Amino acid sequence: MNVQKAYNIWADQYDTNQNKTRDLEGVALREVLHDITFENCLEIGCGTGKNTEWFITKAKSITSIDLSEEMLLKAKAKIVSDKVRFIQTDITKGWDFATQEYDLVGFSLVLEHLENLVDIFKKVAECTHTGSYVYVGELHPFKQYAGTKARFETEEGLQIVTCFNHNISDFTQVAKQFGFEIVGVGEYFDENDKTNIPRILTLLFKKKYY
Repeated sequence: MNVQKAYNIWADQYDTNQNKTRDLEGVALREVLHDITFENCLEIGCGTGKNTEWFITKAKSITSIDLSEEMLLKAKAKIVSDKVRFIQTDITKGWDFATQEYDLVGFSLVLEHLENLVDIFKKVAECTHTGSYVYVGELHPFKQYAGTKARFETEEGLQIVTCFNHNISDFTQVAKQFGFEIVGVGEYFDENDKTNIPRILTLLFKKKYY
């Protein structure tokens, strides 16, 4: 299913249905970024605000982006703060919303829905400065290889969201191309059981140059 349409439908139940990927990515993000200092944050894929609430405790200014109008309505109803600017937009098009250089750009369960990583990292490089961080939290490629995709149930049946497989090297190579070095790689497992396939992959990059 088309990504925007899917998340608009999913919005009504996104915060309440069982979703191990959503929940574990939230845990991972907080752990990875706990000791990182940032004032200006660009949050891409804010959804219903599950991570925005935490970003407010860390940053002075947050620009929170999502493709889905319905997900943003949930976020706006939940979060009232003069620190946050919510914007509905398609990040595969122009980045008019990026009106400053950000200390941190975060992607939460977003890049799996995009085929072209090069264009996205080029735009990230253009709105960050030396020393800026980029956080990526994704459904682990191993899960994707095994057939797992973003999905949810409706009265009409199981809805599967359009996704693309990206290998770990796809992320690291494109980041390096635009001047970002790897400073952290993490894998997160259901129930912290490392005998199973990891559910979440996190990557933390730091900008050296552009």
